[in-house]
Amino acid sequence: MKTFTKTLALIALASSSAAFAAVDFDSFDSDGDGVISQSEAQANSQLAKLFDDLDTDGNGELSQQEFAKVQ
Repeated sequence: MKTFTKTLALIALASSSAAFAAVDFDSFDSDGDGVISQSEAQANSQLAKLFDDLDTDGNGELSQQEFAKVQ
């Protein structure tokens, strides 16, 4: 069930063209350090919900490669 929920959430986030049309990695990386922190992810509720699933290396940050999974 968790995989199904995660898949649906990823589909919703990726298909939300209105939410991501003008938003890219750099928009979320507000401090310009090359990663999206959990606090930066809070700018988008869907991204915040998916943060732990997208953070595949478990370091508490999203790299550009990890973030690319939603686009």
